[in-house]
Amino acid sequence: MMYKTAQHHTFSKYFYMHPCKNMCLSPCSGHYGAFLQDEWVLLEKMIQLAHQKLSVPVTCKIRVFPEVEKTVAYAKLLEKAGCQLLTVHGRTKEQKGPLTGVASWEHIKAVRDAVSIPVFANGNIQYLSDVDRCIQETGVQGVMSAEGNLHNPALFEGRSPVVWEMAEEYLDLVRQYPCPLSFVRAHLFKLWHHTLQVYQELREDLAKAKSLEGIIAVNNELKVKCQEEVANKKEGDETTGDLPFPHWICQPYVRPPPKDVVKEESAMRAKRALEEEDDGNTEPISKNKQKKKKLRNPNKSFDPSVKPKYAKCDQCGNPKGTKCVFHLCRSCCKKKAFREMADCAGHGLLFKTKFERSAQCKAVQETDVPENLTESKLPQPPPEIKV
Repeated sequence: MMYKTAQHHTFSKYFYMHPCKNMCLSPCSGHYGAFLQDEWVLLEKMIQLAHQKLSVPVTCKIRVFPEVEKTVAYAKLLEKAGCQLLTVHGRTKEQKGPLTGVASWEHIKAVRDAVSIPVFANGNIQYLSDVDRCIQETGVQGVMSAEGNLHNPALFEGRSPVVWEMAEEYLDLVRQYPCPLSFVRAHLFKLWHHTLQVYQELREDLAKAKSLEGIIAVNNELKVKCQEEVANKKEGDETTGDLPFPHWICQPYVRPPPKDVVKEESAMRAKRALEEEDDGNTEPISKNKQKKKKLRNPNKSFDPSVKPKYAKCDQCGNPKGTKCVFHLCRSCCKKKAFREMADCAGHGLLFKTKFERSAQCKAVQETDVPENLTESKLPQPPPEIKV
């Protein structure tokens, strides 16, 4: 969760709760991100203090719970604590990356109907027409967009320009207001997403660019390639693939459904497995090839008969960690340790330890009651929601 309390600026709102979930942040690693939504007492206390101490409105941005009723109770809690504008992202904290899925406007509408403060909606905004439809279906006073805006910065203008035009405008701004090149690459990877599927060599050029001038040169090369393709495109030719427009037009990226992602991951795991059952069909490497490989890697053995064997992960088939307490690879171990709130010294995962430290820290913080909050005014635990 990010907070902006820069009271000396001239903006009208300064307390911003960012509900994005980062995989590197566990719920016990600092109480921020969407994991904070489970700490209702702490949240209420924070909003109350911000509302009392700041002379500007307090705004919050949240993700939803699976249950509509619990989400509504959560929003009412924030409103009562002092939130004066609420943005609701209609996805749960688990809906991220390949599991993003569709945002629930039903949750957003329920919150809008239940509170008296202005509500903004976030989620499923890919075109300008989605903005009008969202406002009509949910009754919100405003709409926010993240992914859609990154793939098409002209979304709220209702147009879909060519990708190099938006890139040139963005790079001009970078010249005026310098920022780390990693930020620039991240933006351009989003903006050029569809085009880089066609010209994949430019993806590597962008990743290797060491200066702003180098990135501008990549954009110029992309522009030339796309303009040549436009010039050779015959009138009436249909767009290939699943895209509604040619790849050089700014347009949203729709992630595959979670079930497709699971199949792809399973296929990749099977392909990456380093130890397969011996079916007798293994073709030995010729002596000539072994000799060439030996010249390139003199310290490595390429004899199939002495190929090292790896112990498999119990879940995916990849090599397991030699010191893993669960006998899993790092990826599977991380998921299991996170799910069971356990430690694995072999992979350096300390979820249980960090959780215990966080609980101790929380106990100390709860004893530090602000002077303006008496014992009778302390926030009460949230009501239990029956599902």
